[in-house]
Amino acid sequence: MPFRYRLQKVLDFRIRKKDEQLTIVQKAQQAVFEAEENIRKNNEEILTTKQNMRKADPMMYEAYDKYLAHLWDKADKLEEIRAEAQRKLDEEKAILVKLEQGVKVLEKHKERSKEAYIAEEKAAELKQYSEIGITRFFRQSQERNEEDEKILKKLEEIDGGS
Repeated sequence: MPFRYRLQKVLDFRIRKKDEQLTIVQKAQQAVFEAEENIRKNNEEILTTKQNMRKADPMMYEAYDKYLAHLWDKADKLEEIRAEAQRKLDEEKAILVKLEQGVKVLEKHKERSKEAYIAEEKAAELKQYSEIGITRFFRQSQERNEEDEKILKKLEEIDGGS
């Protein structure tokens, strides 16, 4: 009979939950990357605006200042969004670690159960071989006894007839 793990459904369920959590972590990681990309683009926009301001007509300085103030406000908001995404990513990673630990525990338990099963099967096989050996020895000793009895009878017949 092949090895069958009694908690296999639980192990499969935990693996499935871990995989689902892994996709959630990947989405959270993607959100962090997007937030960082938005911050980088905003910083580039600030730099280009500053460079354009130097070349612009002095009448436009006030408009550039307002636009730069707007970009700085946007940078603060983007940083808050990135920090929130990073916090969410950290939470999801912590959940993933717990789920991975649960899977590892069951996999280790499954491995131990399989080793115990294999040891039990070997012991049963050895017992069966031992019983076969004992039976064979008993049968051979009976055959020897019968042969010895036949030889003794023949010797008695030879001795009795002479």
